[in-house]
Amino acid sequence: MVYTPSEQRYLNMQYRRSGRSGLLLPAISLGLWHNFGGVDAPDTAHEMIYRAFDLGITHFDLANNYGPPPGSAEETFGRILAQDLRPYRDELIISTKAGYRMWQGPYGEWGSRKYLIASLDQSLKRMGLEYVDIFYSHRPDPQTPLEETMSALDQVVRQGKALYVGISSYSTEQTQQAIQILRELGTPCLIHQPSYSIFNRWIEDGLLETLQEEGIGCIVFSPLAQGMLTDKYLKGIPEGSRASKPHGFLKPHQISAERLAQIERLNMLAKSREQSLAQMALAWVLRHPGMTSALIGASSVAQIEDNVKALNNLTFSAAELRTIDDVALR
Repeated sequence: MVYTPSEQRYLNMQYRRSGRSGLLLPAISLGLWHNFGGVDAPDTAHEMIYRAFDLGITHFDLANNYGPPPGSAEETFGRILAQDLRPYRDELIISTKAGYRMWQGPYGEWGSRKYLIASLDQSLKRMGLEYVDIFYSHRPDPQTPLEETMSALDQVVRQGKALYVGISSYSTEQTQQAIQILRELGTPCLIHQPSYSIFNRWIEDGLLETLQEEGIGCIVFSPLAQGMLTDKYLKGIPEGSRASKPHGFLKPHQISAERLAQIERLNMLAKSREQSLAQMALAWVLRHPGMTSALIGASSVAQIEDNVKALNNLTFSAAELRTIDDVALR
């Protein structure tokens, strides 16, 4: 059966400007870090992509190493795009990244011009694309001059392989330097993609302020702390969850008794707000005036539908914010 998108797909999603650019992104974007690799069920991947688009999620975020195995998430997305989404390419924002290890030898990771441009060429081939909308330096390279990494980003835009560029997981100081270099090159930094959640506050120590001052967008990954900020683990580690998978980044020991007690208290607060814990955690991230989007991961259509409902209530009282801080920062 040929997929036909919902005609109502743009009615309820919020779209936010990425800094002072011309680009709008959905407040909820879908990341393909997990559950879209070669080890995962392809039918489920198709269903999640289609349902996300039906809900107004136009931004799909990838990286060269997403899988496992590395590269397979881009291949999965490429097949979905070729099968049913090709007619809607101009309605989609597709991003990918390079920075982590992808192939053997000295040119298969980090931030050299050689690696970044070769990696993007491979990514475009895997997805069957002429260009991506956003290409990121996935992590700063301590051994390569930042000027070289940023000039590679500038080069792919000038070559027509990417429309915009961004950075991910750069410190505040590194971000300031990258923004200035790109500005001088004539290819502005569109967006920064850091990790951020109720349990992970590092961007509050200067980075958020810098991005707002510079007019750069912010799209956060792991806003649900790898699934801990959901009700998934309140009764143990369920089969099929990230913590249960040998290739997952969330490890069972991270779900300690102390962490579970925090999750339970946050879950009670979410219930008082008539939200799921995941919805409250996403709303908490999106409450920031400079926040462009929150990247969600999902293993089912139901999770995507639940997460999007976070947009129904993005306001917090001062008392609620104090309670969240008291629980998470104690």
